[in-house]
Amino acid sequence: MKESDLYPPLKAWLEANGRTVRAEVGGCDIAARKGDELVLIEMKRAINLDLLLQVVRRQRTHASVYAAVPYPKTMDKRWRALTNLLRRLEAGLLLVKLDGYLPGVEVAFHPVPCQRQRDKRATAALLAEMSGRSLDLNVGGTHRRALMTAYREQALAVAVALSRFAEASPKELRQCGAPAKAGPILLSNHYGWFERLGLGKYALSAAGREALSAHPELTEKIKNVMHEQCNKEKQSNTFMPEVQQSTGQERIKER
Repeated sequence: MKESDLYPPLKAWLEANGRTVRAEVGGCDIAARKGDELVLIEMKRAINLDLLLQVVRRQRTHASVYAAVPYPKTMDKRWRALTNLLRRLEAGLLLVKLDGYLPGVEVAFHPVPCQRQRDKRATAALLAEMSGRSLDLNVGGTHRRALMTAYREQALAVAVALSRFAEASPKELRQCGAPAKAGPILLSNHYGWFERLGLGKYALSAAGREALSAHPELTEKIKNVMHEQCNKEKQSNTFMPEVQQSTGQERIKER
């Protein structure tokens, strides 16, 4: 298929809508007018960077600008992303049907001002993911390798706590500084790092020990944080009886 194959059905569709059509005007593939209304159309065999650049250049005029491409065989994730980009550029999209007995043109969308809405949930999820990571252990631009996500770091913290016991319950692990979601993490066992020994009892698997040795820097940091938490809890437990005793003495004196 050639790019010029798109022109006949587009011209017929525009003329059927009462527009005067001229091809290759000022470097633009198609210029169509109806009274003082001007429409510019750039044709390509697919939505690509060249088409987007041409659309942006045409928007310098006071005209409605459309991109025109053949009707896609599949509207996959990439197609939806490209059409969304066209919308954000405030351009229109025409789909040209070349197959079959009735070639025609379908308006996917017209060029209208883009309402750029912010996704608060997506923003909150990104901020939570960043806050849940203690270190930057991933390399930007890498693919097909396990990433250290906030959830993976929490699972590693559970593994660190569990490595101190032959077997332990979620409650015992939380008392040693494991995350509050230690129970669900142990139960799902997403990475295969844990072994369930019985009702509410877990042990560290061989894969879990390998995970700890694979991330020595993060493992050491988690251990230090847990050690600090344990010391704080011990100090608070040490001071509690003294506070209670002094309070009781003060009450006796008041009487």
